[in-house]
Amino acid sequence: MLIPIILLISAVLVLVVMHVLDDAMRVMNERAGLPAGSGMRWSKRIVWVVLALVVAQFFVPQDLFEPPPPQQATYGPDSLWTGADTTRLAALDREQHELIRYGQELIRNTSYYLGPRGTVSRSTNGMNCQNCHLDAGTRPWGNNYGAVWSTYPKMRARSGKQENVAKRVNDCFERSLNGSALDTNSREMKGILAYMEWLGTGIAKGDKAKGSGIVELAYLDRAADPVHGAQVYTGKCASCHGADGQGILKADSSAYQYPPLWGAHSYNQGAGLFRMSRFAGYVKANMPLGATWDAPQLTDEEAWDVAAYVNTMDRPVKDLTGDWPDISKKPIDHPFGPFADTFPETQHKFGPFGPIAEAKKK
Repeated sequence: MLIPIILLISAVLVLVVMHVLDDAMRVMNERAGLPAGSGMRWSKRIVWVVLALVVAQFFVPQDLFEPPPPQQATYGPDSLWTGADTTRLAALDREQHELIRYGQELIRNTSYYLGPRGTVSRSTNGMNCQNCHLDAGTRPWGNNYGAVWSTYPKMRARSGKQENVAKRVNDCFERSLNGSALDTNSREMKGILAYMEWLGTGIAKGDKAKGSGIVELAYLDRAADPVHGAQVYTGKCASCHGADGQGILKADSSAYQYPPLWGAHSYNQGAGLFRMSRFAGYVKANMPLGATWDAPQLTDEEAWDVAAYVNTMDRPVKDLTGDWPDISKKPIDHPFGPFADTFPETQHKFGPFGPIAEAKKK
C-alpha cells in the first residue's frame, strides 16, 4: 500500500508545481506587457506527470515495496511475555490473517460459537476459553499461551503419550469446558492453532518465556483450609462469581461475564485448575478483579485456602482412569489415588505438600 500512496502524492505534487509555475509565468508576461499565453496544455502536463512517476520509482527505496514483517513476540530476562502484536496481522496474507483472527475470537467468545446455544455447534458448558486464559491467552501469569507453540509436541505424563497442540486444546474442551473434542480438521481447530502459532512467533523451540502459564506459589507448612477459604470467597470473590458459585451471565446471553467456579456449568475434576497449586497460583496473580501479578490482592495463605474451598464444591465428574498410566509421575497435588508413595489421598489434595515433594525427590 505504501508505494501507490507515495506515487500518488508525487503525481499530485508535480501537478501542483506545474500549475503554480504556469500561473507565475502568466503573471510575469502580463507585467512585462507580453501576451499572457495559453499556458501549458493539460495533455502536456499529464505527459510530464507520467515521466516524473517513472523517474520517482528509481529513487524510492526498494524495501518499501515489501510489506513489513510480522512483529515477533519479544521478551527479555527482566521482561514478561505478552504475545505477538496482533495489529501487525495485516502483513500476512488475507486467508491466514482471517484464520488467526477467528482463532482469537473463538478464545474470547467460545460460548457464542460452541456453547449451549452455539452458532457452530453446542459442545461446551457455556464458559469461554478466556475465562481461564485471560486476555485471550496473553496476560502475564494469566494462564497464558506463551509456552504452547514452543514446547509442543511433547511427551505428557498425564496421558503417557506424545501430544501435539491439537490434543492439548481438546483436553481443555473436554475438561475445563466439560464438553466434547473439536474435529481436528475443523475450521475452529485450525483457527485456534493458527492463533497459538501466531502468539508463539519469535519464541525459540524449547524456550519458555518469562510470564508464561501460572505463578508457582511456595507450599504452605500446613494443609490448605477450606473453612478459611469460604470466608475469603465470601469477602473477595462472591461479588463476581455469586454466593452460590454459579457465576454471572451477560445480559441477554448464555455466555458468562464471570464464570461459575463449581456446579454443572463449571470445569470438571479432570481440569488443571482442580489441582490446588494451579488454582492457588492462578488466583494469587489475577484475582479478585483488578489484581495483577505485581499488585496482588490475596496473600499466599488466602490463595491456597480459597482454592481448597472452591475445589471441595460439587462439579462435573470425568472418567480419569486413563490418566497417569505411570503413577509415579502424578503431580504431588493430584487428588486421586493410587499413588506411588504412602501419603493419603487427603494430603495429596489439601497438603501439606512439602513432605510429599521431599519424598518424591528421594
